Amino acid sequence: MAAEYGFDTLQIHAGANPDPATGARQVPIYQNTAYVFRDADHAAALFNLQELGYIYSRLTNPTVAALQERVAALEGGVGAVACSSGHAAQIMALFPLMMPGANFVTSNRLYGGSVTQFAQTFKRFGWEARFVDFEDTSAIRKNIDENTKAIFCESIANPGGYITDLDKIGKIADKAKLPLIVDNTSATPYLCRPFEHGATQVVHSTTKYLSGNGTSMGGIVVDSGNFDWTASGKHPSMIESEPAYHGLKFHETFGPLAYTFHGIAIGLRDLGMTAAPMNAFQTLLGIETLSLRMEKHVANAKKVAKYLQGHKAVEYVSYAGLSDNPYARRAKKYTPKGAGALFTFGVKGGYDACVKVVDNVEIFSHVANLGDTRSLIIHSASTTHRQLTDEQRVAAGAGPEVVRVSIGIEDPNDLIADLDQALTKATAKSKRKKK
Repeated sequence: MAAEYGFDTLQIHAGANPDPATGARQVPIYQNTAYVFRDADHAAALFNLQELGYIYSRLTNPTVAALQERVAALEGGVGAVACSSGHAAQIMALFPLMMPGANFVTSNRLYGGSVTQFAQTFKRFGWEARFVDFEDTSAIRKNIDENTKAIFCESIANPGGYITDLDKIGKIADKAKLPLIVDNTSATPYLCRPFEHGATQVVHSTTKYLSGNGTSMGGIVVDSGNFDWTASGKHPSMIESEPAYHGLKFHETFGPLAYTFHGIAIGLRDLGMTAAPMNAFQTLLGIETLSLRMEKHVANAKKVAKYLQGHKAVEYVSYAGLSDNPYARRAKKYTPKGAGALFTFGVKGGYDACVKVVDNVEIFSHVANLGDTRSLIIHSASTTHRQLTDEQRVAAGAGPEVVRVSIGIEDPNDLIADLDQALTKATAKSKRKKK
């Protein structure tokens, strides 16, 4: 769909043409595995990547294709590859770039599961993740060497709401001729536009705000189409002959769509982390109201965060949407419509008090998720960031005294009352009976 359309139009119409067979206006759920070829020549052309079409739903599916087109349009990219989860999307994003012995430089302010995936599981692929404080740009440069293949960060970091200075990181990546991959899950394309600040790829856990309803797992990788794969020679899979396709060269053959086609033709073909059609359909429905939900999420988050700032049981609130937050100015630059709805706050009484808070809430749901229409709460140190060292948890903004909330779209006064009663119970001093 034409990029000149507004966001609210694209979130409903991109990728959603009427079904040519039936005229159905909503994207159908193509719960289907394989597709009939017109003849042997048609089949051969599809398998040789000489013609676009559907072969097998591990690779391509019409419902999933609609989701890919819609998210690419919202992010301002040229193409996208949808897959089974946010973690799958991170593997899919790096897979065309990496090889045994290669490294990538990544922010140390990440979701705990990403830290574990990068630091532990990726070792089994022979990939090294170099964790750096992205406030220290000199440290980023020092960690880049001849084996560095990419730079990775989150636009709004989970859990602490840290806003990455994308322009600065983008310039470092550009000078080093490296792709900058930005996880835009917490912000969504409605709040943040990473491609406008130097990113070359964007990843999402579509499970979160894009879906918005807590029903459907998914992930997606969006490519800007702007990276010159021939500039450094560091990414041979994009420029050298591919044996599985009789010597085809992805960049030479597909130009700006080289990365996207590689993700489908190699990544999905061999890794098999395929998005389910039903989940893609549910996510498409969620995206139709993305802008409306994000406006409410942000408005609620501001109100709740301001209230918590003045609560006697709260030590601090880490939310870039507050004017006194150290990243408030950066938030206005990169997320002008709001700093998201994910933030943390410190509870007086530390670890034990945090556990009591999450055990005493009534409206908030104690779950390991974010981006739902419902408000969610979790104590990161004992759950999502439990596998990390104490130092890693503190660096990620998930110290023992930290509670993370994902503010939903309920009545904010009800949310405030719920947190108030939970905090009061959690920090109340037990009264001893006088003898």
